[in-house]
Amino acid sequence: MSCCAASSSSPVLANPRGGFAASCSTGRNHRAILHGSRQFCPITYSPARRASSRLSRREVIAFAGQQSWDIGRFVRTLYFFNGPPNPLKIVESIISSFTGSGPSEATKKMETSDVVLVTGATGGVGRRVVDILRKKGLPVRVLARNEEKARSMLGPDVDLIIGDVTKENTLDPKYFKGIKKVVNAVSVIVGPKEGDTPDRQKYKQGIKFFEPEIKGPSPEMVEYIGMQNLINAVKNSVGLTEGKLLFGGTDNLSEKLVWGALDDVVMGGVSESTFQIQPTGSETGGPTGLFKGTVCTSNNGGFTSIRTKNFTVPEDLSAYDGIELRVKGDGRRYKLIVRTSFEWDTVGYIASFNTNKGEWQSVKIPFSSLNPVFRARTMPDAPPFDASNVTSLQLMFSKFEYDGKLNPTFTEGPFELPFSSIRACINEPMTPRFVHVSSAGVTRPERPGLDLSKQPPAVRLNKELGSILTYKLKGEDLIRESGIPYTIVRPCALTEEPAGADLIFEQGDNITGKISREEVARICVAALASPNAVDKNFEVKSTVPFSEPFAVDPSNPPPEKDYEVYFKELKAGITGKEALEGTPAQV
Repeated sequence: MSCCAASSSSPVLANPRGGFAASCSTGRNHRAILHGSRQFCPITYSPARRASSRLSRREVIAFAGQQSWDIGRFVRTLYFFNGPPNPLKIVESIISSFTGSGPSEATKKMETSDVVLVTGATGGVGRRVVDILRKKGLPVRVLARNEEKARSMLGPDVDLIIGDVTKENTLDPKYFKGIKKVVNAVSVIVGPKEGDTPDRQKYKQGIKFFEPEIKGPSPEMVEYIGMQNLINAVKNSVGLTEGKLLFGGTDNLSEKLVWGALDDVVMGGVSESTFQIQPTGSETGGPTGLFKGTVCTSNNGGFTSIRTKNFTVPEDLSAYDGIELRVKGDGRRYKLIVRTSFEWDTVGYIASFNTNKGEWQSVKIPFSSLNPVFRARTMPDAPPFDASNVTSLQLMFSKFEYDGKLNPTFTEGPFELPFSSIRACINEPMTPRFVHVSSAGVTRPERPGLDLSKQPPAVRLNKELGSILTYKLKGEDLIRESGIPYTIVRPCALTEEPAGADLIFEQGDNITGKISREEVARICVAALASPNAVDKNFEVKSTVPFSEPFAVDPSNPPPEKDYEVYFKELKAGITGKEALEGTPAQV
């Protein structure tokens, strides 16, 4: 006996020309023909059998005692999913996808594009960051205000966005598509009141050696409003720590994604599933989605699924590395199917996942693990998965995997898979997506009990310089509040000396000193790849006193540092604002 009734001795089979094939009394398989709700074999049909073969308008019954097939549910399924124009083509494709076997060659893997955006790329730190990234073979795009200057400094073939962080209308998010990480070296320009040499020699010595003033847009425009504009421009490209929620949350779970059952009824089967909302079904007592049903292999069936209607606008998940589902398992093996086309009969990108019976668990499926499958056959020549154009999602429980392989956990009968959320996610271990070059001293203006006479000029002259450090701190706060995985580097006074001196990393915003721009650039690039640098704020200086020059022997340069030694000692949540005791600097 099957899960639903007696097993059929005369299964309905797929026919590539449409309709179904059934074993008739002659013992041969012929193409079954649908007339309204009737199905008959043209070879064995005769008027004498008309009365005995008359079927209801809701069901098509095979002659040899197989189970009833609900044509009404079949039609509703087709038209739920945007009213497909060619039902026979859909039937053919799904039948083939369920039963087919195919090639086992290695398929094309998803191509990743980890472009690094460097802003402030013509500045002292920014241009060095560009150079280091290029030497590492990493793809770089730069944001600059002056095209001629940028190409002269960085080369005529530089991948360039012409824009200004202070002008939101120059930062169209489409320019930032494909960018995965950002090193932001934009800073308000401070220069000598009396002017500078063409190659900015006074500036390169640092403001300790000249009377400074703001050149160009104000600190508020550059450090705060400019930061707002930049974050808004790149946020969808670089991704958020918590991921992008596609389904779930405390609101109406079905509001964004409309789910419908897509079962083996489309190939003559009798399995049936549904999507439901359980108001208190999640592990926290909140609402959860529920994929449930009964799967049966009668009529050559054996799968159930729920699929979303095509999204009105494709989801761009290119900022992320995969899909994370929060499910309560039942010990079975399911499939996630992601589609990147609005067409019905097209490649789906599939991964199977196991569940633990009775346990809530997070299932992470990297995009790189998705297999392109068409009609249950892997497609070696299919285009790589395009995470920027996701059009629908599907959950399936099936007797088959693909390429003719069987699901080792498959059993007929009822099943339930509660799932409380589906989100795009960043792979673990997570690394920073936004590295920002700020400044030591940002929390010190008007810090209680601080002796300003012992502080660097920028701290003493904060108000005279348009509250430069105050707005730098406000810009940092925007990064910390954005949800983007970040690192904030706060160098002490910048110099043109070479990298290589011993370093001191500190947190709490208390140190003074100097550091090479080259060293800061190296630290920024190293932070991009370090899980230990995520969501960390730190100050950095060299051990060489300000009064002593630092040089290296070009024929015997010091070895490059392992910055991971410093990163792993850093702690999250320390900004230096703790010392303000709740008293913000006045603007």
